[in-house]
Amino acid sequence: MPSDRYIDFANSDMGRRLVKAVGLPTPTRLERWQAGRLRPIEGNLLISSGPLADQVRQFAPRLTDAQYSLDNDVPDAPQWVAGQSPRLKAVVFDASGLHRAEQLVQLRDFFKPVLRELERCARIVILGHAPASLDDPLAASTQQAVEGFSRSLGKELRDGSTVQLLQVATGAEAQLEGALRFFLSPKSAFISGQVLQLELNGNQVQDWSRPLAGRRALVTGSARGIGASIAETLARDGAQVLLLDVPQARAELEALAARLGGQALALDISAQDAAEQLREHLPEGLDILVHNAGITRDKTLANMTPDLWDAVLDINLQAPQRLTQALLDNGTLRSDARIVLMASISGLAGNRGQTNYTASKAGLIGYARAMAPILKDRGISINAVAPGFIETHMTEKMPFALREAGRRMNSLGQGGLPQDVAEAVAWLSQSGSGAVSGQVLRVCGQSVIGA
Repeated sequence: MPSDRYIDFANSDMGRRLVKAVGLPTPTRLERWQAGRLRPIEGNLLISSGPLADQVRQFAPRLTDAQYSLDNDVPDAPQWVAGQSPRLKAVVFDASGLHRAEQLVQLRDFFKPVLRELERCARIVILGHAPASLDDPLAASTQQAVEGFSRSLGKELRDGSTVQLLQVATGAEAQLEGALRFFLSPKSAFISGQVLQLELNGNQVQDWSRPLAGRRALVTGSARGIGASIAETLARDGAQVLLLDVPQARAELEALAARLGGQALALDISAQDAAEQLREHLPEGLDILVHNAGITRDKTLANMTPDLWDAVLDINLQAPQRLTQALLDNGTLRSDARIVLMASISGLAGNRGQTNYTASKAGLIGYARAMAPILKDRGISINAVAPGFIETHMTEKMPFALREAGRRMNSLGQGGLPQDVAEAVAWLSQSGSGAVSGQVLRVCGQSVIGA
């Protein structure tokens, strides 16, 4: 994996002194999930007051051994006092009760002392409601203000810390544990400033040590890079994996499949009989479909030839659409399945010289949003994951200036790793994550581009 030499230097003894003297940023090496870890949070968790916070307290002992409250009357949760109590690894603030502008000061009053007491790579999650779900215009306005606050807070955090906003629908409280297990843990290391809505969903994970146990997954473009990391992470979480890539990558594909105890299928997803071949290799059906395969053929639009345009749109957009529909129609995709589409922040913001690529990735986002209500009755969720700058062998070949710009133009000041994308896909593949559908999860360190 490519090395970020600036982070190595800035975190050395000499480098730390030098970058501080000249006022350069010092990106923190991010904590990521390691094999053998037992708890999502290894440290102290502070939970605010509020109705959703009360729900969190019920399962908080399964997240960490040490939880605190701002009040002194919460059983099994000692009162946390700034400057006197231990530093915090995770924070949950319930903003669902903020319905008027004058109540927004509670955000300032709560977070101002907390920010000085965070450990390195701390995790903050704010809980609220989707503004569109509220009939009262003033309440909707206030909840929209909470979103603006959360995004700005993410840009002020230091030392690898992150913040997310979860907007919880009435009846969706049971899905908070799965979401917080992800967003309060190192699995969400390269995700910050994101807003997701949790809707009502009856499914629950039965075994948190292997949340995908018994589920069958297909990952396209999985011979190397992000796709290989996704396959590894799904297998780690208990899924049986079918790895798919082009025939030219057969050797790498089969080696990875053997290591993961999965199956390999060398197949061009744009082939006319691709769906039929998949059905033959999936006689027992499919629970998780990850469309990761994709190509780039970059040219400015003035120099874009028809073959470059057509190849990218066919592989990146049309093939996932065709395969998804075919697997739905022939019954291979089972009820309560999870579909994850690999988009890109360039599909949200555009990118010079990539009109074909950004159109294809934006199309995937639109496909997820449009298909979500159609698939809802079958319990199937469909979401897009939009990576930002990820350290791969492909980005290693970028010109130095562009590569450094990509790394630094986010709140965490560095590029992500394929593992970061894979962890997001694995979470969206869980049974309980059906509470999230038709949405885009950016894995970009809160990049300055995009939405």
